[in-house]
Amino acid sequence: MKAAVTQSFRGVSAKSLASPVQFSLLKHLELSPREPDNPAQDGSAVKQAIRKSKYLSHESVVDSIRQAKNADQALHIFDKASVQRGFQHNNSTYAILLYKLAQFHRYDSVDAVVHRMSLEACRFHEGIFLVLMKHFSKWSMHDRVIEMFHHIQPIVRSKPSMKAISTCLNLLVEAKEIGLARNFLLSTHKDFQLEPNSCIFNIVVKYHCKNGDIDSAFDLVKEMEKSQVSCPNLITYSTLIDGLSRAGRLREAVDLMEEMISKHQILPDALTYNLLISGFCQRGKAEEAKKIMEFMRKHQCHPNIFNYSTLMNGLCIDGKIEEAKELLKEMKVDGLRPDAVVYTTLINFICRAGRTTEAIELLEVMNATNCKPDVVTFNVILGGLCRERRFNKAFNMLRGLQKQGVYLNNASYRIVLNFLCKEGEMEKAMDMLVMMLRRGFVPHFGTSNEILVGLCTAGRAHDAVTALFGLAEMGFRPDTNTWSTLVDLHIRERMVLPAFQLLDSLLIDAEPVR
Repeated sequence: MKAAVTQSFRGVSAKSLASPVQFSLLKHLELSPREPDNPAQDGSAVKQAIRKSKYLSHESVVDSIRQAKNADQALHIFDKASVQRGFQHNNSTYAILLYKLAQFHRYDSVDAVVHRMSLEACRFHEGIFLVLMKHFSKWSMHDRVIEMFHHIQPIVRSKPSMKAISTCLNLLVEAKEIGLARNFLLSTHKDFQLEPNSCIFNIVVKYHCKNGDIDSAFDLVKEMEKSQVSCPNLITYSTLIDGLSRAGRLREAVDLMEEMISKHQILPDALTYNLLISGFCQRGKAEEAKKIMEFMRKHQCHPNIFNYSTLMNGLCIDGKIEEAKELLKEMKVDGLRPDAVVYTTLINFICRAGRTTEAIELLEVMNATNCKPDVVTFNVILGGLCRERRFNKAFNMLRGLQKQGVYLNNASYRIVLNFLCKEGEMEKAMDMLVMMLRRGFVPHFGTSNEILVGLCTAGRAHDAVTALFGLAEMGFRPDTNTWSTLVDLHIRERMVLPAFQLLDSLLIDAEPVR
């Protein structure tokens, strides 16, 4: 780490480091020429906001950096404030700058700013590093998560709090970085004489469960029961129930919940119940899951939308679509409003049962109840229509939705095109390809080759060439076999000159675009 910091500041003089207020981050972070993160944005609005007041307050600097459209602009605002007489950056200005730099993935700049913070006299809070830890975890940069944690003590000038320790540990466990989590826990125990509380114990219990070592998790809970400061709580038991359910030990999970209620007087919430509902559904035992839902109601815990959605999915997996539809009605009676995920789950299984007309009716119910279908919902229905060979209906849906202001994605068009090619419907496939290209979508590389070969096999040389040129404009280059098929067709059709013209116009030494 020390070497990395030294390298980041290789171009910084000792004089500039000794006077951090005068030190320009923007100047010294650009060690090599680079393009702006977002050249299309000139940041005129931000510059205008800065010019409104001659004196830059901390609040105005924070607001201006928050509105910055790229990393260089954020650094420029920060430096502009630095040279103002009497202005000293504080925790808030550094926090927003680091947040923006991380957002734009300028990690070299993050390191340099963190180094500068070690030279400042102002008081920093560890929350800055908790935000960075969560960012790096999101992007699977787990070593950097630990690195940010170790910045806390030298820069905040106090030991990391239990919150910081538990946050770092939990991020590692959630990412299934079991080795890193174990080493981190051992090092914190050694370096900070860590005395685990319930939060730390719960994370370690989750660590064992994710590692498949349920027995060790139970041993740890026994230690918690003996402790005076870290008794097992609802989170502890919920974690154990989840581990048992995922391992298929459902009877033990139910027994543990009963023990939690009767012996320890801890009442489960809807999330804890959902762990059991999900566990039974995943094992094809939707009827047992329904009994869990009934038990919830008897004990004054009202099922929420996630409980209903999980049970509905389980019923559909068991082929009990009618029961799932009744569950949807029951949900509404309970005062819950089904969302797009709930509807799409049911629509998906109805389509796969070959009942796409019924699924479309359910789509109309969604619209009537102001539940807006998303792209996934439409893609599920398009797939159902194609499996039933109702290609005209699928084609008309694609055409009509855009007129209604509904814009689908590349997958929507690929679903229909792939089915058309598979079924040998080359005329319809050609129409679909034209629609895709006009709307800026490109088929998958394999499908593009398949449609060209299919047109050639059908003897449609003109359509094959038209399709090829349309695809080529979008960056596509056919593979060797497709080239061979195209040229062979032109020669068989006594179109030798067009064959050579085709090769001359499209033969490029680039790799095929996938």
